Amino acid sequence: MNAYIFSYYLIQFCGHSWIFTNIIIRFLSFGEDSVVDTFYSIGLVMSICQLASILELFHIHLGIEEDRFLPRLLQITERIVILFVVIASQEEVQGKYVVCILFFLWSFMDVIRYTFCMLAATGIYFQQLTWIHYSLWIPLYPFSVLAQAFAVYESLPHFETDGTYSIQLPFPLVVSVYFPYVLKTYMAILFAGAYFIVQHLHMERKKHLGSNHGKAKRS
Repeated sequence: MNAYIFSYYLIQFCGHSWIFTNIIIRFLSFGEDSVVDTFYSIGLVMSICQLASILELFHIHLGIEEDRFLPRLLQITERIVILFVVIASQEEVQGKYVVCILFFLWSFMDVIRYTFCMLAATGIYFQQLTWIHYSLWIPLYPFSVLAQAFAVYESLPHFETDGTYSIQLPFPLVVSVYFPYVLKTYMAILFAGAYFIVQHLHMERKKHLGSNHGKAKRS
């Protein structure tokens, strides 16, 4: 089982490292022109990595990973919704700067997280890496939530114009679902969920960095 979880972390690390490095190299090579086609160049790999992260819910349920189920579920769900429902379904949104920002933040955080988890799976801990792992979210996670909310905001006019996911159920139900309203409701849920996740991450940081030694439990 240790070999499996190590392999999973390694694959995720490689995927997010590729994304992170690609974003930087493309920006240094092509400047702002690289930003608008981030999704077309990197979206497939990001989609695979995010879909694979669903396995982590099974890891927690089966006791392979030590973490709380609900916070991880919320973190995975918010990314899946933004990536597949908001970005992938609207071609006009895919070229927005916010997509590049989101991909950069997600890959940066996950390169650190999976590096830590991969080493922890082998019983190796470094004090500096442990501190970074449990501290990096402080500036980056709230920023990523704001970026997700902005992506939703940017997508609203396109959902209103195209009517994507808006449905009208036939008689006798006579119920209509206007998807922009669903997205606006989701934005409120996103911030509420983010508050819960921040509390969880703060408790985890306090738990693992409360003493001066470098060891930490896997997360």
